Formats: sequence, structure tokens, C-alpha cells
Amino acid sequence: MKCKNWPIGVCTWSLQSDVEGIAQTLKKIGLDHVHLGIRSAVGDGGDGYLAAVQKQNWTVTATMIDFPQEDYSSLDSIKVTGGVVPDDCWQQNRDLFFGAVDATVKLGVKYLSMHAGFVDENDTEYAKKFYDRIRTLADAAGEKDLVLLLETGQETAEELRNFMEELNHPAIGVNFDPANMILYDKGNPIEAVTVLAPWIKHIHIKDANRTEQPGTWGAEVPWGDGQVQSEKFLDALTKIGFDGALAIEREAGDDRPGDIKLAADRLCSIGG
Repeated sequence: MKCKNWPIGVCTWSLQSDVEGIAQTLKKIGLDHVHLGIRSAVGDGGDGYLAAVQKQNWTVTATMIDFPQEDYSSLDSIKVTGGVVPDDCWQQNRDLFFGAVDATVKLGVKYLSMHAGFVDENDTEYAKKFYDRIRTLADAAGEKDLVLLLETGQETAEELRNFMEELNHPAIGVNFDPANMILYDKGNPIEAVTVLAPWIKHIHIKDANRTEQPGTWGAEVPWGDGQVQSEKFLDALTKIGFDGALAIEREAGDDRPGDIKLAADRLCSIGG
């Protein structure tokens, strides 16, 4: 399936299943591109997971590494536990990332994405730690000819642009998730596309409505039902010359396969 010239895929973790279960669902929907959760490929059982993935007729547009300590139960909890931020988890997470790099190389995939944690330039010591850790991970990716993609949402587009410009690393880019900017209440995702255009390599297709209570999450909704403004968002991608993949992500709702199919159908209706 395609939307305009962009292949449509799905984030494997959205389907909350093993490789075989994901494969069956994708076959029903008619998708064969995936943004692949890669943590299962690191450590014990990792080779078996990779072998199961390689048996599928999938195009892996990017891999994704998440970290065990991350707690998304509230904005406050994820700010403390997200990405590379927690000091007591840094060594474990660094090693997980290095393993994800190796697994991504084995699959022949170019992009490895992650949530880095909150960019906060107001705390000098915190900011230095954050820059140093992301640089370490980007160096590891670059040494294997990979590109580390940081996902949008936890800061404004301007803050992320400033971070990217300051870091100035050749092996780093952006996985753009428009809904995250709404969920975290960090600005207009359509305007953000222009701000972050030089770094956008991969897209999450996800929709949401903004919170009416500051300091709390917004609400994720099926693609096309929220405040992303799907057609304007896709027009913005066209204007910046985006030439990557669209990966549908659904992390809420009682019928994720149905919502993913709905998103795919809506994308195809715009231009298959």
C-alpha cells in the first residue's frame, strides 16, 4: 500500500503480538512494511527473534529500541524515566542500544529510532549529560552506517531543532510523530514539519486531541479523527520533499487492527 509515493507500514509494537501474530494481522490488512520493535532481538533469544522476522516478507523501514524503566503513566513519570535520562539505568540502556545497533545491521536496515527523553536546556548539568549520552549513541550508530532517529513530542519543534543544530551530528535525524506533539502539548505538528524539515527521515501516522488540563496527557484517537489535520499534514510532508515511509502507530483503543486498517484505507484514499 502507498499514500502518494510513500509506502505505508505499521509499528509492530502496536499489535501487541509475536512475529507470527503480527504477520497474520498484516496479511489481513494488506501491509508488508514495518517499523520494527527491536528489543526482543537483543540478549537471550535475540537470534530466534531475528530469524522469525527474516522469514517474513517484510520491508523494515526502521527499527525501534525502547528501555525497560520507561514509565508512561503520566507526564511527570516519563520525564524522569524516559530515554537516556535516568543515571542508574544509563549503562544498561547504552548496552541495549549497542545491541540494537548490531541487530539493525543484521537486518540491513538504515534507521534506528528511540525516545531520547526530555531536552531541557535550562539545567546546564542535565543538558551536558543529555548531549554527551546522545552523542555516544549517535557515534555508535554512525560507526555502523546507521542513522539514529529521535522521536518528536517531548519538546517543541524549535527546542528540538536547536538541539539538533548544537549536536551537529551526521548520524542523527528525526522520526516525526505528529500526535506526540499534541499529546505532550508541544505545538502545532504541521508548523513543526517545516521547522524540522532537514532532519525528518521517517514518519509515524498517529492522531490525537490536545488536553484541556495542562500537565496531563492528551488523548490518542484513530487517524483522521483528531487534531493533526491529516491532509494538511501530508501536504506539509510533500512541500518539504519527504521521501521516506509512513508507519501507522496505534497505542490506544479496543480494536488496534481495525484502527490500523482504517488509517491505511484513509491514507490510500488520499493517493494510492
